[in-house]
Amino acid sequence: MKALDKKLLRDLWRWRGQILAIALVIACGIASFVSMLSAYNSLQLTQASYYEQYRFAQVFAQLKRSPLSLKAQIETIPGVAQVQTRVVADVNLDISGRAEPAIGRLISIPERQPPLLNSLYIRRGRYIQPNRDNEVLIAESFAKAHQLDLGDTIGAVINGRWQKLLIVGIALSPEYVYAIQGSGDIFPDNQRFGILWMGREALGTAFNMDGAFNDVTLTLMRGAIEADVIFHLDRLLERYGGFGAYGRKDQLSHRFLSEELKQLQATATFVPSIFLGIAAFLLQVLLSRLITTQRDQIAVLKAFGYNDLKIGLHYLQFVLAIVLVGAAIGTAIGVWFGTAITHNYARFFSFPILRYQAGTSVVAGAILVSGGAAIVGALTAVQKAISLPPAEAMRPEPPASFRPTFIERLGFGRFFSPAIRIVLRNIERKPIQAFLSTLGIALAVGMLVVSGYFTDALQYMIDVQFRQIQREDVAIAFNEPRPSRVRYEVAHLPGVLKAEVFRTVPARLRYEHRTYRVGILGLEPETELRRLLDRHLQPIYLPLDGVVLSTTLAEILSAKQGDVLTLEILEADRPIRTVLVVGLVDELIGVSAYMDIHALNRLMREGGTVSGAYLAADALQIDRLYATLKRIPAVTGVSVRKMAIARFEATIAGSLGIFTAVMTIFACIIAFGVVYNAARIALSERSRELATLRVIGFTQAEVAVVLLGEQAVLTLVAIPLGLAIGFGISALLSLAFTSELYRFPLAITNATYAFATIAILIAAAISGAIVSRQLSDLDLVAVLKTRE
Repeated sequence: MKALDKKLLRDLWRWRGQILAIALVIACGIASFVSMLSAYNSLQLTQASYYEQYRFAQVFAQLKRSPLSLKAQIETIPGVAQVQTRVVADVNLDISGRAEPAIGRLISIPERQPPLLNSLYIRRGRYIQPNRDNEVLIAESFAKAHQLDLGDTIGAVINGRWQKLLIVGIALSPEYVYAIQGSGDIFPDNQRFGILWMGREALGTAFNMDGAFNDVTLTLMRGAIEADVIFHLDRLLERYGGFGAYGRKDQLSHRFLSEELKQLQATATFVPSIFLGIAAFLLQVLLSRLITTQRDQIAVLKAFGYNDLKIGLHYLQFVLAIVLVGAAIGTAIGVWFGTAITHNYARFFSFPILRYQAGTSVVAGAILVSGGAAIVGALTAVQKAISLPPAEAMRPEPPASFRPTFIERLGFGRFFSPAIRIVLRNIERKPIQAFLSTLGIALAVGMLVVSGYFTDALQYMIDVQFRQIQREDVAIAFNEPRPSRVRYEVAHLPGVLKAEVFRTVPARLRYEHRTYRVGILGLEPETELRRLLDRHLQPIYLPLDGVVLSTTLAEILSAKQGDVLTLEILEADRPIRTVLVVGLVDELIGVSAYMDIHALNRLMREGGTVSGAYLAADALQIDRLYATLKRIPAVTGVSVRKMAIARFEATIAGSLGIFTAVMTIFACIIAFGVVYNAARIALSERSRELATLRVIGFTQAEVAVVLLGEQAVLTLVAIPLGLAIGFGISALLSLAFTSELYRFPLAITNATYAFATIAILIAAAISGAIVSRQLSDLDLVAVLKTRE
């Protein structure tokens, strides 16, 4: 074995503590990058393969009723490849052991063969059989939520008649990967809403749809223009009560799945990139200081005839060994966390199989960034050392200045002990080193703040959305618009303390060349159960005319207050209206358009028509209210606020839960690694100076003050800087996490700042204790003889 190889092994063993700490910093950066990006790539791959294999449709349309003969005309539209007509209806379900009402969406399927489009993956059981009118397939998510199994029955109110449905199969569909009932919902509620597939003949007969359909889906030929197909389809369906065709991008499940993947992509690139970048910076600083402590050894190697290239390659091997250890740990942890994150999404998205794949390009990219930073840091320090003549490099690096510090020149030096003055002098004479050490610790503090930011933002969203905006106990929706007298009937339901009706009108909002499908929500004046709030959480009251848009919707349309929108109403006779934008409202969840309910009724040229109601209910009579709602066929939507909070926490908090935990662990490891290495390298750099102090009479405690006092000062200075950095990164994240689904507010609690502060102080205390023990192991005579 060559001499340099032996030195390499000895150095790796001698510096094993610091090497492990640096390797963990590298591992955290690589693991965060690999885990999040591989999870995103895996989900995207799963989505694409599922859509293709089970023939997910590309254009969708609902209508009131059309004869099956219209299918032939739809097939003649240029660009249409395949057409599938269906009967779809929402019905009330009675689930054994459940008080709250549940809604089932019945979708017709052929009795003798699987659907041509939106085909079904049968997880368990079998397909329905002909002439068995009560057989259904049930969505897996709904079955799990209610612990339903093959052979169980469900009661359903089908077109006003009570019927028992027999479960013969548990299935999944690409059309309902993210199963929500309507555009007013944001998160899936598998307790309250489920999909059931029923034979075409049985469902058609039950809803008087023999020889007719009320739902159609299409796929397109390669190169077909979706907008042209939608235009021609709308013209054909207009006379049959069409509600407006739309493409896959506006299909509810795909839209929300795409938004979630977009958020995951932001999470998978932005946050790990910050971690990886910080880890790379810290690595560069730590290694450059570590190799600087070997200045005399580099000089000896030069004196024995080793050229600059061999010395450089030696230290390159030293650095690569550390990087490889960190890369091995980081890749293993990243794949493990990536698998956990990917399978965690199975709780919210109904995929038949989740294919996890950690691409080599992702792992290689993370390793190259970390390795590159390490090599730059090492070679910078080596270059500085080899540029000196061997005789000069063997001597200790002289202090930059011997003059008193700024504080001493002000006359305050007499108030400090000699040990404290040494600390202050060392910081002032090496400002760049002190700044980089402070910045490294501050970045670690910032990461701790960021790790807590997500939890704070989620709690803020829950408080604002479900306690200050949505204050109703129960919200009900009717199967079709109802006359104004319904408001009095709703107010007299069992247990109802207060009722506020609303009107929802599906519409396509158009401003210039931009369009967006949304339900315009008409609220009563000075509503108390469903409020609009400004960014300061003060109530906003709807004006008597005009529309108020959420800021996100206004940005999508590029509309502002005072602009005039064109509304293409997607119900009744589909009139075209214009409306003035009279205001904007900041909202954290979804996109919305609001009007005064009377203004919306006037816009629709109707009486006091309503679509549903918000209810405040007596908790002691809530079960009576649920039982009554189950028996009302006109009620096809029931939302319970406490359940909405639970599903929000399960969906958003659940999807970010593992990510937040991982980030917190990584931030703590980086914090400890940075503080420990800073203290340990400071000990190596100043070992001769500290030994000299011991020889001239300083106690070990005073020497510890000299060494650790400097680290304490830098840590205390770094904490407020780190808190500011954490706030800044969180502000960037709040911008990156803006989508149609939800927006993350910039909300950081004092508890998060306290956690970051305490965590870094604990890391500093543990590091100080470890380094203090190493002070007692100094061989004072040997240290004094090394550099004379």
